[in-house]
Amino acid sequence: MITAEIRSVVRTLAAQGQSLREISRLLQLSRNTVRRILRGREPPAEATRPAAAPHREQLEPLFERARGNVVRVQQLLDEQGQPVAYSTLTRWVREAELRAPPQRVGQYSPAPGSEAQFDSSPHRVTLGERRLSAQCAALVLAYSRRLYMQYYPRFTRLEAKHFLLEAARFMDGTCPLCVIDNSSVIVAGGAGAEALIAPEMAAFARALGFRFVAHRLNHPDRKGRIERPFYWIETNFLPGRTFKDFEDLNRQALEWCTQIANQKTKRALGMSPEAAYVIEKPHLQALPTALPPVYEVLERTVDLMGFVSVQTNRYSVPERLIGKPVSVYLYPSELQIIYRATLIATHPRLLGRRDAKHYVLPEHHLPMPRSRQRQPVAEEALLRGRHPTLDRYLAALTDRRPGRAVRALRRLLEIQRTYPTEPFLAALEQALTFGLFDLGRLERLVLKHVAGDFFALNNHPEESPTDTDDPSSPGEDPDARTDDLQGDGDA
Repeated sequence: MITAEIRSVVRTLAAQGQSLREISRLLQLSRNTVRRILRGREPPAEATRPAAAPHREQLEPLFERARGNVVRVQQLLDEQGQPVAYSTLTRWVREAELRAPPQRVGQYSPAPGSEAQFDSSPHRVTLGERRLSAQCAALVLAYSRRLYMQYYPRFTRLEAKHFLLEAARFMDGTCPLCVIDNSSVIVAGGAGAEALIAPEMAAFARALGFRFVAHRLNHPDRKGRIERPFYWIETNFLPGRTFKDFEDLNRQALEWCTQIANQKTKRALGMSPEAAYVIEKPHLQALPTALPPVYEVLERTVDLMGFVSVQTNRYSVPERLIGKPVSVYLYPSELQIIYRATLIATHPRLLGRRDAKHYVLPEHHLPMPRSRQRQPVAEEALLRGRHPTLDRYLAALTDRRPGRAVRALRRLLEIQRTYPTEPFLAALEQALTFGLFDLGRLERLVLKHVAGDFFALNNHPEESPTDTDDPSSPGEDPDARTDDLQGDGDA
């Protein structure tokens, strides 16, 4: 509370020509407070009097009811008709000692080569024109703070093993302990000192000469060496840089670690991590002669289009293996397809892509024709080449019939052999003009031409020399005339 004496002194000093800065320094007041006093806007003493704190017996039940949430305590007080500012309420809580005071943070100083710390964090990155989420994996030596990081589109145990192997190569050695959080990528169950490391991850760590140690829950300071660099990565490495793909992203990440992160002088060390690494390097465990391979075996069945699906992407397989089971060996940068202990195909992995992207090797899938090649039949060979009109009709007929059109060609050959050539060709010309490919109607069309050319019927009685009014007159036998007509037809 600003007393009347202090306000009077402020006005007196201002009248003497003292600056705001000097008045603020002499009276230990903020400049805004000095300005309000000089403007005459300082609230009266009664309004600035702090609210009376309730007894601990009144505040403690509300604090327990709200489960330690001061915002909820403020809402409960509002419901009781006692509105209180949040800052005032937090002061009451501190004075009543309802919360345990913060504990002093200790200092952890590991010996050279004794410990490494490993963690991963999701970051938003831009690859080309795509904005996506990628997992940043990082490992640091606890003594020298030497950092190594890489990015992955997803982070499973396969990616974790690949990263730890590359980090061991980068550090040219390992530490006996690797401190981690309680991530399910490495921890199969439990937490902290009771954490059960996944058997495959524990075996992989033994092959490189170290073991995992999980810190207790809600104690990330135990691996603060690796927690702090993630903020630096997000605010220094990612801004202002462009990346084509994950390969380009990881190449630039390695350059940033080598040229910037590990060259910057650390205040706690008094030197750069690269200089401190020279001290720590003799204390690291040497890498084994044979490094453990990093891969994952998947069982797949080749689909009807000749692909196997891995992580929503599809990779080609020879057509002869359609419907058969194959083994897929998934490596960090490629995958191999094995069938009966024989390597069938090797594909680069489609990292950062999803939704059934195809990767096809040309020798796996031959070009598929729009329709099967139609093999000519014997009837077509007998018909083709006799006349241009017949050849044109054959081509049009086979194009309109499914398959090889064997029945249609047999019927056409039968019509060609049954009737004379000239009526047959005339009927074909007429059928082509009108697009007629019904062979039954084509045969009736041929019969029309045959009837007109070979049956000279007299439709006018006056033109017949033997015409009489009586069809049964002497000298003409009706049955004989019918026989003659039939004979001409046969001829």
